[in-house]
Amino acid sequence: MPQSMRPFPVLRAAALAALVLLAAPVLAADVVEGTPDASDMRLLRTPDIHGDTIVFGYAGDLWTVPSAGGEARRLTSGVGYERSPKFSPDGSRIAFTGNYDGNLDIYAVDAGGGEPVRLTWHPGFDRIIDWQPDGRAVRFQSGRESRTGRDLQLYTVPATGGLPTRMILPTGGLSSYSPDGKRFAFNRITREERTWKRYKGGMAQDIWVYDFAANDTRRITDWIGSDNHPMWHGDRIYYTSDQSGRLEIWCHELATGENRQVTKHDEYDVKYPSLGPDAIVYENGGRLEVLDLATEKTRRVKVTLRSDNVLTRARLESVGDRVEGGAIAPDAQRAVFTARGDIFTVPAEKGPVRNLTATPGVRERDAVWSPDGKWIAYLSDETGEYEVWVRQADGKGEPRRLTKGSKAWQMALEWSPESDRIVMSDAAMNLWLIDVEKGGTKKIDQSVSGEIREWGWSPGGDWLAYAKSGENGFRSIFLYDVDGDAVHRVTNDFTDDSAPAFDDEGKYLFFASSQHFNPTIGGYDLKPIWSNMDGIYGVTLRADVAHPFPPESDEVAVKEDDGDDDGDKDKDAEKKEKKDAEEDDDGEKEDADDDALVIDVDGIGDRMFALDVGPGNYFSLQFASGQLFYMSRPFTPGGGRGNQGATSSIMVFDMKDREAKTVLEGAFGFQLSADGKKLLYAMRGDKYGIIDAKADQKPAKEPLRVGDMKARIDPRAEWRQMFRDAWRQERDFFYDPGMHGVDWDHMYERYGQLVPYVAHGQDFAYVLGELIGELNSSHSYVRFGDVPHSPRVATGLLGCTFALKDGEDRYTFGRVYTEVDWNAGTPAPLNMPGSEVAGDEYLIAVDGVELKAPLNPFSLLEDKVGKQVVLEVAAGPDGKDSREVTVVPIGSEFDLRYEAWVQKNRRRVDELSGGRIGYLHMPNTAVGGQQGFAKGYYPNLRKEGLIIDERFNGGGFIPDFFMNILRQKLVNLWKPRYGQDWRTPGTAFAGHLAMISNGYAGSGGDALPYYFKYYELGPVIGTRTWGGLVGISRNIRLMDGGGVTFPEFGLFNVDGDWDVENHGVDPTIPIDNLPHEEIAGRDPQLEKAVEVLLQKIADEPVRVQTHGAFPRDKTR
Repeated sequence: MPQSMRPFPVLRAAALAALVLLAAPVLAADVVEGTPDASDMRLLRTPDIHGDTIVFGYAGDLWTVPSAGGEARRLTSGVGYERSPKFSPDGSRIAFTGNYDGNLDIYAVDAGGGEPVRLTWHPGFDRIIDWQPDGRAVRFQSGRESRTGRDLQLYTVPATGGLPTRMILPTGGLSSYSPDGKRFAFNRITREERTWKRYKGGMAQDIWVYDFAANDTRRITDWIGSDNHPMWHGDRIYYTSDQSGRLEIWCHELATGENRQVTKHDEYDVKYPSLGPDAIVYENGGRLEVLDLATEKTRRVKVTLRSDNVLTRARLESVGDRVEGGAIAPDAQRAVFTARGDIFTVPAEKGPVRNLTATPGVRERDAVWSPDGKWIAYLSDETGEYEVWVRQADGKGEPRRLTKGSKAWQMALEWSPESDRIVMSDAAMNLWLIDVEKGGTKKIDQSVSGEIREWGWSPGGDWLAYAKSGENGFRSIFLYDVDGDAVHRVTNDFTDDSAPAFDDEGKYLFFASSQHFNPTIGGYDLKPIWSNMDGIYGVTLRADVAHPFPPESDEVAVKEDDGDDDGDKDKDAEKKEKKDAEEDDDGEKEDADDDALVIDVDGIGDRMFALDVGPGNYFSLQFASGQLFYMSRPFTPGGGRGNQGATSSIMVFDMKDREAKTVLEGAFGFQLSADGKKLLYAMRGDKYGIIDAKADQKPAKEPLRVGDMKARIDPRAEWRQMFRDAWRQERDFFYDPGMHGVDWDHMYERYGQLVPYVAHGQDFAYVLGELIGELNSSHSYVRFGDVPHSPRVATGLLGCTFALKDGEDRYTFGRVYTEVDWNAGTPAPLNMPGSEVAGDEYLIAVDGVELKAPLNPFSLLEDKVGKQVVLEVAAGPDGKDSREVTVVPIGSEFDLRYEAWVQKNRRRVDELSGGRIGYLHMPNTAVGGQQGFAKGYYPNLRKEGLIIDERFNGGGFIPDFFMNILRQKLVNLWKPRYGQDWRTPGTAFAGHLAMISNGYAGSGGDALPYYFKYYELGPVIGTRTWGGLVGISRNIRLMDGGGVTFPEFGLFNVDGDWDVENHGVDPTIPIDNLPHEEIAGRDPQLEKAVEVLLQKIADEPVRVQTHGAFPRDKTR
């Protein structure tokens, strides 16, 4: 039976390529172990400069320092994270992005210090860009009115507070005004925070200049990589570019159009440059550098920073919310858990919770308890690499290392029943056997398409059954003879077989198998959906073992007549004979216990039988005392295999009663104790308990006290360990064993130098991002771990924009969104029956609080999400004849804005084409994309043309599903007596197709036009896509719950060439939506798609065959 229980059961994984793994770095002195030098502090981020003062961010707070260097002074000290400070033009105030109420908003504070003033209140993020040239307003970026979540806009907000105003540009981010304020240099695309260095895909940034008077835009840089952070100074625009291989400051000469490099650094990128009156300040390698604009010479600013660093102090903390896995003790008196890098044992009821390791800076994981109760085995990186260790279960004595020199990420340990061996798998798809006494390892097997992570030991530990994937991706059951060192196949490769488990008498081997083919038929296209395919089956281990479920028949018992004394004597003799036979059987059993289990491997797959459990989705089979326990999680629509766990249950099948019953509903994992009498379960909400191993159980009245598991948290030690861990994960899982040609050891040293200076979780995430960004790969992301944050106070939204007319102090409703996607389930608060509000009406008060400028209307909607709010609305600013409208604010307007945009495009296409062309938009290639496709494709099947808009597509699944539909060709038609003809295939589109794409479409949004072009389904119109077709498939957290992603597979084409990654898919017809065209209300890409399809329809009219004369009987 499995000896470990993980928080999330292992599901069927996609096939992965075998990995060739790198060796560990050999470093003379580990750079992460350094001591921060307060007199030359590093990780000074997002600086700005004005005159002789620099302001910057460090450890989540803002600091100032003389521009010549010296002692830094703290400016802010909020619980949240403050960043990106910007001096006002006169240097008297500093605006910044702050997180004081659980949300990113814009604040301003006096340059000399004081209480920050909040300027924005929207629940979306607001990111400071700079001050407006006159110092009366602050410019910021926000997605509050984004149509797709990826197109971000620029806004200004008065420096004294008030309603933000959207700038005229359709999208924008980093930006700078010309000295006369008539022109504006900006990045249309925002990606400067992405952890992907040397990027050259369709989302690469360029510098554009917008002329306000002429309403015209022109691009001034054309490097295929990144050009960002424009800074306009005199007749020059400075910016950062990675043309040299790293980000450096470049200069665009407006007079000549020349672009030239200004700075040159050896190791690190120029980060977060900011323009002052006569200098640019930036970060390089965590230090501050100043570029004098008169001489274009740089100098380093040495900063002394003395901080109490409260976030780096060691602390004792409960880690019950960080449980990574657990296992039950053999007698069920305790359970062992790993959490936050330590190993704990927790009593079933009474006694203390014990921390067996207490090793800050070392991570222990995957702990399992030996069946004899003496030992706990686990993985630890104490030596710098993960190895298998064992230690006494009571915590006494010294731990002992069993393995050495491991070359791949190890996982999933399990003891043998005799506690003398341990089986283990690794990322290279190997299955290993470890000798506990001698410490040696032996390779059992290796898969070609997925890790081996499901197995079960036979009684006595003579055999190991495991599931291994074949070339077709299906798992099969195999047997390993431990003493004979031989592997035998049990099942064939025509079904997917998993979760093997022996019975406790050595008669049977059970497993789950996908034998049920009962499709659910799709509503539109009759496509079969295969779900709940598993059954539970077994094989007899020897040819002489009978079927466990022989035919049953109720027969009448015949009672014999009483006999004489001789008869009684005969009965006594029969009893004695039966007793002697039973004693002989017991003796034979005792003798048999001394012998190894014998399995007749020849023909074992033919000795198969089924358990009457019905079709489902089954995993984690475990056997004890005549009962087979297993997990059941049926397929649920929209959730794959029900991945929210709401329908998962622990089940048991009684071999004697031949009946399946529920043990516990709502659990997502379990493990039986060695004696089979108890089980440990896991439920959502960090709830774990021990209950009887039998049917009809309820959760334990008192869950296990995982909340009492406390560890000494040493943030600096954890950051050192997690940096190594992240570096190792990339090394062990990255799809290219050559790491894209990057010297990965050197990257460890380069960015490891910054780790000692980390004093905040977000700064640690930044260092990780810089590290993994060097891989020059898509899908390399950082997840925040233990980051301090302020409690979130959610601001409600009404599904509208606000406006302030000249000379008035009352706000009007601007755009009121009425378009609702009922599939998304987001209502339009101002368009509910009986609560309708029209645009241009005035908002007089909110819940009785009068609203007048400059009071920000969003400030009155704080903490109102999902709560009834009474609005006072009137036709005029005087409030005359006002009325009260009760509404329920929502937390996000995104669904409303997106649906409004889609419907606008649909109407525009219908208008331009005279109803001949249909339109659909796919926001991603996951569930939302499937919904968008279905809602737009099937209603348009009879159109002559169809536009598939995949702009801003966020990816998801590999989109071959859509191609299978789009590639269908009309084969025949059917004529009914009444009505129009039917078609076969019924969902084949007989007209012409076109696709629109742009640089924001990536991952699955890259694959969609890639396949569309490959199958020659029609033209792709627009701009080159993102260029990210390597993939991620797993989630391995770091010690504090954060993590990095590691691309595990990359796309190459049928010719063997790597394709799309870091370039994108080129359009057939290139056309950009230039800012001035969008300002004018046009969508040139959409217009071009209609134009192209109308021309195609004219050149190749869509003709659907009509039938000839009805057939007649020619024999008459």
